[in-house]
Amino acid sequence: MTDRTELRFPSAGNGRIGEGQEVMPSRPGMTGRSRGGRGLRIVRLANFVSPRSGGLRTALRHLGEGYLRAGHEPILIVPGRERSDEMTEQGRVITLPGHHLPRTGGYRVLAGRRELTRLLDQLGPDRIEVSDRSTLRWTGRWARERGVGSMMVSHESLAGLLGVWGMPHRDSLADRLNRRTAETFDQIVCTTAFAAAEFRRLGVPNLVEIPLGVNLRQFHPSRRDAALREQYARPDELLVVYCSRLSADKRPELAVDTIGALRAAKAPAVLVMAGDGARRAALAYRSARLPVRFAGHITDRDAVAALLATADVAVAPGPVETFGLAALEALACGTPVVVNAASALPEVVGEAGMAVPGTPEAFAEGVRQLMERPEPIRRAAARARAELFGWPQAVEGFLRAHGAQPVLRPPTVMARQSVRALRPAVPATVATSTAWAAASSDHL
Repeated sequence: MTDRTELRFPSAGNGRIGEGQEVMPSRPGMTGRSRGGRGLRIVRLANFVSPRSGGLRTALRHLGEGYLRAGHEPILIVPGRERSDEMTEQGRVITLPGHHLPRTGGYRVLAGRRELTRLLDQLGPDRIEVSDRSTLRWTGRWARERGVGSMMVSHESLAGLLGVWGMPHRDSLADRLNRRTAETFDQIVCTTAFAAAEFRRLGVPNLVEIPLGVNLRQFHPSRRDAALREQYARPDELLVVYCSRLSADKRPELAVDTIGALRAAKAPAVLVMAGDGARRAALAYRSARLPVRFAGHITDRDAVAALLATADVAVAPGPVETFGLAALEALACGTPVVVNAASALPEVVGEAGMAVPGTPEAFAEGVRQLMERPEPIRRAAARARAELFGWPQAVEGFLRAHGAQPVLRPPTVMARQSVRALRPAVPATVATSTAWAAASSDHL
């Protein structure tokens, strides 16, 4: 067997895999926990990753960086326009040509199952971590057949998305698909109780909740920029920011209509929409008589932080958000957020924001109530809430769900750390029930 120290990554300069070119050799028999002081090879697979930014891309990057720092070997496989293979700060990233999905803002999917199977066999992972419950669910069976540990990370509410897409019988369809997913993978990870609810109602035994994190150094109240504010709002105006993709599931039109409701009530509010997507033209038409500025996609994350820190209030109107990194980034910048009460965001923002029904009038009232709080108090509360969510804690939770231990830290350091236990999302009495097994056999 080839020793890992003899393997070589391609340099960032050429960064390509040619057709038919072999990749890193597999390691037969290396599954489960790290062995012999070496970290785990964790192959992560994801579809629907924005080509430029987005919550999933951000989460993948921070988790990969954390795995690497902990002494493990993360390898990310994503779809893209061209084939490439490069070593990055989050570990090795392999891009395979993926099918483009129209009207999704550039999303692509890994559609070549045979090619991906061959690549997984060549990589020989100890664990796989999958971030797509639809087109990549089959990889759980691949892992089980080869004795490889598997984890599915639920980044969305399947029932919620089916509802946005207008699918009939969405709950029963979601239950059937979620039950199959839970049967196929060793571990189901959800980032909030909201996301876990559709698995919890099935009583699946392998479900845990692990919150994601936020970069507390990059997203900070000190990013507030008076000159930037002058570009978008007068001193007497209320600066509201929407920072997300302009797609149907995010309900960006609700942000526009909120400004209409505020202006109708004589509140001098203006809106900056940071993001791009299929609904851009429709939103421009909708906001033609309102003070709405479209900033487009902002590539520079420091610039995003500056905009969020400069805003008076941020809005997150999406009804099916299962975590909402953009809202958490706003809190980290000291900016309170009005969120849709139908989403997971109420449990993320807590008392530092306002959870309201998904109507323009309710969102406008939420903005007004937040602005009634003294500015130092509302901004301090927002920052304090965000400080409960750090990427180091998230990385530790994910690694423990993988059954991994950091291999670079001395044991004495580990002994002094306060380790937060994984939170099972299903009570033990439910997890061991025969009802789950019976239901599975009825539906699979």
